[in-house]
Amino acid sequence: MKVTLLTHTPEPEKIIAAAAKLCYASSDIDTLLNGLTEEKTISFLNMLSDLGHESPIEHISFTFGIEGVSRALLAQITRHRIASFSVQSQRYVEEKNFEFVTPPEISANPEALEEFNKQMDSAIESYNKLADILKEKHYKTFIEDGLNEKEAARKAQKKAIEDARFVLPNACDTKMILTMNARSLLNFFKLRCCSRAQWEIKALADEMLKLCYKAAPTIFKNAGPSCVRGKCAEGNMTCGKMKEIQSFYKELKNE
Repeated sequence: MKVTLLTHTPEPEKIIAAAAKLCYASSDIDTLLNGLTEEKTISFLNMLSDLGHESPIEHISFTFGIEGVSRALLAQITRHRIASFSVQSQRYVEEKNFEFVTPPEISANPEALEEFNKQMDSAIESYNKLADILKEKHYKTFIEDGLNEKEAARKAQKKAIEDARFVLPNACDTKMILTMNARSLLNFFKLRCCSRAQWEIKALADEMLKLCYKAAPTIFKNAGPSCVRGKCAEGNMTCGKMKEIQSFYKELKNE
């Protein structure tokens, strides 16, 4: 897994403070940023936190490049609907020798790993065989329709991999560009940094949080699972390791 913070709103915390200032002071748009020192910015942000006023946080966004994650993770992360996703397409990008994500529990068990790799090899073989069979069929059809050889081959390949992809496993890796506003990110971290989250999306959330905290430490100082702020929200499903988790996120943020 590789996670990169590609870009974010410039001076993110100052922008949020300006939005808060507009809500609570008789300021004009042209003068909102005037006098917003670092100290006053932090004061505004702390006030928002104390009031539970979260809408100004939506004015800043973060864009990540994410590589080496599975299609299983993709199915989970797109449930966070207040976000923008651009994902490498299996319809247009051939997966002739696809990379795949191996779960740690499988990697740690030689017998399981052998079976897993056997299935991945089988999926690659099936995908390539299906793509070749379908490409040949579509190529003949396009030639009969009057296309030249080059155009017929191009269209036949695209049409073939469109259907061959149906044998690809959840383990197949993918890449994406993801953008979220800070309020959505705080909710994402609350849910996906929890120890009860699935291991891959938790690992992704932890990497994203680390990058966000460096860019906007005041906004993300309490980010993480709900127990970071003092109380577990999982009820009877709690892992019971609140102190260990709080220590983990202090270390992650270098506090």
